[in-house]
Amino acid sequence: MADTYRVAGMSCGGCARAVTEAIEAAAPGATVRVDLAAATVTVEGATAAQVEGAVNGAGFEFGGAAA
Repeated sequence: MADTYRVAGMSCGGCARAVTEAIEAAAPGATVRVDLAAATVTVEGATAAQVEGAVNGAGFEFGGAAA
């Protein structure tokens, strides 16, 4: 099951790539989809704690679960 989280600070393809790579490194095998327009990331195969650590570690702001 995929979960969607808010991520502040993403503005370009490079940002999306950085967030994706950070999450994949924290949770190998995870599926990651970034939506720049909505400022969200949808992840399957990673815990919220893994996503939060990866997002913050990549220099972006984890905003919790998206409604």
